Amino acid sequence: MSNHYDFLVLGGGSGGIAAAVRAQSYGARVAVVEDHRLGGTCVNVGCVPKKVMWYAASLAHMLDDAGDYGFDLERRGFDWGMLKQSRDDYVARLNGIYAKRLSDCGIADIRGTGRFLDARTVEVNGERLEADRVLIATGGSPSVPDLPGAELGITSDGFFELETCPRRVVMVGSGYIAVELGGMLRALGAEVTFLVRKSRLLREFDQMLSEQLTAAMQANGIQVIAETRVESVSPSAGGGLDVACHDGRSIDGCDVLLWAIGRQPRSDDLGLAAAGVASADDGAVPTDAFQNTNVEGIYAIGDVTGHHMLTPVAIAAGRRLSDRLFGGMADRKLDYTLIPTVIFSHPTIGTVGLTEAEARERYPDEVTIYRTQFNPMYHAFTRHKSKAAMKLITVGAEERIVGCHVFGLGADEMLQGFAVAIRMGATKRDFDDTVAIHPTNAEELVTMR
Repeated sequence: MSNHYDFLVLGGGSGGIAAAVRAQSYGARVAVVEDHRLGGTCVNVGCVPKKVMWYAASLAHMLDDAGDYGFDLERRGFDWGMLKQSRDDYVARLNGIYAKRLSDCGIADIRGTGRFLDARTVEVNGERLEADRVLIATGGSPSVPDLPGAELGITSDGFFELETCPRRVVMVGSGYIAVELGGMLRALGAEVTFLVRKSRLLREFDQMLSEQLTAAMQANGIQVIAETRVESVSPSAGGGLDVACHDGRSIDGCDVLLWAIGRQPRSDDLGLAAAGVASADDGAVPTDAFQNTNVEGIYAIGDVTGHHMLTPVAIAAGRRLSDRLFGGMADRKLDYTLIPTVIFSHPTIGTVGLTEAEARERYPDEVTIYRTQFNPMYHAFTRHKSKAAMKLITVGAEERIVGCHVFGLGADEMLQGFAVAIRMGATKRDFDDTVAIHPTNAEELVTMR
């Protein structure tokens, strides 16, 4: 069989496979090159197994609340190993489903690391593949700092390898991966301490979300230490790890140190220079609005581009790219504004659009803010409380909604529909004129004053 393809996709993650399948549907001859398990970060060490663990943690919280609703339950422990096995089996089934999909579509499934020899030639396992168009969709990997003993810690990838729930965990990081994994570990039985380099958690998000989540985490028994930098990690005399900080503080004897300080693009082994493809200092592959790199016929999507590192973003960008390249849709591209995001914390966070700080900077004299904070009905009978909070950010006389931020039970599910409305240009009046669904948390977004 010829080694020439219309479209060669480097990376078998969600974005790469989405682009490949869409291209094949238009009649293109396509190959996917992947050196790990199919499905990429999302399926193997990201969204999918994370959500399984989030469900388990949520059940733990509900079991704690069950007595307040009249249930007489006896908790006999939690089998982390059983859940891990079920989770891993589920992921393996998904790997197989991806492989079958490629096979059913007639897409070549090539296992190995692809490396450019020139702009139209990629070598995999000593074999040369040629392509009219090449897509770089190799994703990213967790970052580990360069400091003494850093290798003693684990990353989010290592979290999914844990065979038991650790007793004491130190989380280093302040982003959504950190707060998600930290919340799960705490709910499932671990003592958790956060070391945050800056002043607050989730500093890229609206400050209201940061404040509400920090309060909820502390109420759940999580310790958050801000403005602290780790200087070294060493084995503890009594077992475990000792974590030394810049201010002289030391956290000794933790079972697990988890680095959640960001992700870096996976591009080091691609041979970009041989193809003339430019990359940033951190390895990110820059593109224009149409996913074009600086080399004609070479494109990039997803985490390897260094921005909007979300699975649905990579999928959307990949499909639109194939629509443009093979489907005759010359102007088809992804609009990277108003991308909704959910954080699977406890409780959840949903956010779309500008933060209040961003809105005030962009529209200095046109911003009107609407806020609410309340106790969800679910917690009317529970001893453990968790408030909900919401914020709408509007601009101009028509009060067009440019930001929506939700904290509380159900935020993850309610945001999708509101994101559609906001993308369509909804105003505060549109929300006001929508009849509320009662009793729900979501109704607060259309009754806010």
